[in-house]
Amino acid sequence: MAGCRRRQVLTGSRRELRYDAIVNMISNHAVLAVIPARANSKGLPGKNVAELAGRPLIAWSIDAARQSDHVDRVIVSTDSREIADTAELWGADVPFLRPAALAMDDTPGIAPLLHACQMVPDYDYVALLQPTSPLRTAADLDSAISLMVGRGADFCISVTRAKQHPNWLFRQSDEGYLQRYEEARMETDRQSLSPVYAPNGAIYVARIDALLEQGTLSGPGTLAYEMSAERSTDIDTALDLKICEWLLAEPTLLAA
Repeated sequence: MAGCRRRQVLTGSRRELRYDAIVNMISNHAVLAVIPARANSKGLPGKNVAELAGRPLIAWSIDAARQSDHVDRVIVSTDSREIADTAELWGADVPFLRPAALAMDDTPGIAPLLHACQMVPDYDYVALLQPTSPLRTAADLDSAISLMVGRGADFCISVTRAKQHPNWLFRQSDEGYLQRYEEARMETDRQSLSPVYAPNGAIYVARIDALLEQGTLSGPGTLAYEMSAERSTDIDTALDLKICEWLLAEPTLLAA
């Protein structure tokens, strides 16, 4: 397979042996990282190349993928020559420019990934990294890949604890009255509620055969890789950029 690497197996504790076994499993397969970045962002124009702590936003995701122990190749899927040039400057490959039909406002998020896997074949696993999640680290990416491969799953996505539990949420009727979102009895004690999780958009890992067969990144048996709320920060507005800059200046908040 393209880009396969062999790694030395170390002896040690049972946990170390288990980790080395997973590393060997991954090293016998090829892993592709895909960073999708179209030109016409509506929420924050030009956000994929907007400056964050001295470098373009997309560079943070490129760096995380390039520093990964498990990723063999990092590509950017974009319809923009400017983004392509920036991505190449920061070390990613741009083997094609995405067709305009796959860079529309209503383009399904899965479509550019399926296109990339078809354009760059001969890989076993793919990791989709949104450039709007700059605080995800190489360690996060490697942990998600190891979790999926070690468990023999087809999919793994990064999640974070939801800020609001569905048990406390309401709908609004046409007449303006609040209606419970859940039928279950409303709990007043947060500790009595089972935790719920929301995808944070930072990492999606898939076995490519399963991805092409099912056309989804969250099929049956999808595993969750949990990340902190801080590292789950998503860039959609100028305020989000400022929040990320502040978090990067306070590294202890990102260590969790």
